[in-house]
Amino acid sequence: MDITWKELVFTGFCSVAAIQVFYLLWFFARLAFYRKPHRTTLQQHPVSVIICARDEAQNLADNLPDVLQQQYPSTYEVVAVNDNSYDDSKYVLEYLSKPFRQLRPVELKQEARLIQGKKFPLSMGIKEAKHELLLLTDADCKPASPNWVERMQEGFAPGKEIVLGYGAYYRKPGLLNKLIRFETFLSALQYFSYALAGMPYMGVGRNLAYKKELFLRNKGFSMHNQLPGGDDDLFINRIATRTNTAIVIDEEAFTYSEPKTTWSNWRSQKARHYTTGKYYKQVHKFLLGLYATSHFLFYPLLITAAVFCNWWLVLSIYGFRLLLQGVIYFRSMKKLKEDDLFWFYPLLDFWQWWYYLLFADTLLRKPKNYWK
Repeated sequence: MDITWKELVFTGFCSVAAIQVFYLLWFFARLAFYRKPHRTTLQQHPVSVIICARDEAQNLADNLPDVLQQQYPSTYEVVAVNDNSYDDSKYVLEYLSKPFRQLRPVELKQEARLIQGKKFPLSMGIKEAKHELLLLTDADCKPASPNWVERMQEGFAPGKEIVLGYGAYYRKPGLLNKLIRFETFLSALQYFSYALAGMPYMGVGRNLAYKKELFLRNKGFSMHNQLPGGDDDLFINRIATRTNTAIVIDEEAFTYSEPKTTWSNWRSQKARHYTTGKYYKQVHKFLLGLYATSHFLFYPLLITAAVFCNWWLVLSIYGFRLLLQGVIYFRSMKKLKEDDLFWFYPLLDFWQWWYYLLFADTLLRKPKNYWK
């Protein structure tokens, strides 16, 4: 029997809807219903906080004092790498190092010719670190609380060598701020959920911790030194396993950054980040690509099937998917303190279709040689 094009459209819609439901239930529900593991004993290990900065004098002045005033019962140091800055970063670090003895500035005065991006200054910071536990953040990030260091290091349960944290953006008025925070939430929903499913594939340098021995054992960033990016996501993609990775989503363990204020700056920032995805492991590229493809096809097929097929059945499937998505998004957004976005999630989910179009060219673009 011949299959009509209407039947193909309806079958295609049902297929992508089923894929979406599978990801919601198998992956994303893990974060939505996640409960912090109960530990009978807690230890405070010495921690080295690593921050790399290039021409970040104002950000260092604004944010570094919060890093230096952590209420941490054990020993911690802050290694601030000043990477060939032309502004007053050096003097800001010298000024802050006087009252804060735990601050250790590292001055870099030469560029690394064969190591692109942020990897060389970060490697130098790790080399200078005195302690085994490394906690990474950026100069434009501010810890959510004085307990940031303590909460992040709590993720290092026995056998754990990597801890993934949440790097959020401040709430500001306007549509762009909501879109930036929604995209950040979706990224976190994926990398946290995949880690909970035993398939960790990335972390964000704004809030990430791992052991120094793990870094040295895997020869640092040597596998992708030729790329400007990847000091966080590609490195974690290569070394993370189902057993050595933990997540910390305590609100006291978040970091916050100022979001971009113009569409062009935001697009440039995201385009730079997405150039590394093509180097992920094949299984991660397949799973992430399948989800993105199903999401991209969902709305065109929904509209076409609703117009030309059994509209009430199509809308029923859409309603079920929307309801399930709402439950998972609400619980996950509440955990990540992005719950103000929940009331807009149907519109923000539809926006993702345009988001895929906006950044489609980054999959083919060659990354530029800069890290700021």
